[in-house]
Amino acid sequence: MTRAGRHDDAEDPERRCIVTGESQPKAGLVRFALGPEAQLVPDVLGRLPGRGIYVVADRAAIEKAAAKGLFARAARQPVQVPPGLADLVEHQLARRVVDLISLARKAGDAVTGFEKVKDWLVKGKAKVLVQASDGSERGKSKLHPPEGQHGFIGCLTAQEMGLAFGREHAIHGALAAGGLGNRVVEEAARLAGLRGHGGDMIARRDTKDA
Repeated sequence: MTRAGRHDDAEDPERRCIVTGESQPKAGLVRFALGPEAQLVPDVLGRLPGRGIYVVADRAAIEKAAAKGLFARAARQPVQVPPGLADLVEHQLARRVVDLISLARKAGDAVTGFEKVKDWLVKGKAKVLVQASDGSERGKSKLHPPEGQHGFIGCLTAQEMGLAFGREHAIHGALAAGGLGNRVVEEAARLAGLRGHGGDMIARRDTKDA
């Protein structure tokens, strides 16, 4: 499994992290590109032109790359690294996860609200349980993630979940199986690495098994 929580896939192109020196599927890395004035730009969507520079989706790794001049070494030229680079990446990833959940909601593949989420879980329709990181632990403990890997996302705030579901805030959400759900899981795993929530999945499973 990669550090961002995704299993290796032989069909997923691998890239080398400039911090760890390890190669892994691109889904677990954050791509950076250089602008016209050699300014470093996070490329969360992986669409910017030019040669990419990759760092594992981990806050400490990105901060180390910025502090130690590793981006310039990888680019083989001076690079303008923006201040607060890890925060910038985190913001872009959070926006990406929110947008994807919103798309899933509009497609009928995501719901929010305790009763609706519970109903999906009971009927086996929910493949992923999504709960706000700042929600009540007592309330969240009443719902358990589906069996299997990657069944829980807990790195979004209640406000971010609210944006995804078109309301002021939300605590509980569920995703159905399918392409959008899989993409949400992948992007949320990267966001978790920036927010230090990498152990969320294990913690929720332990609670369920207790």
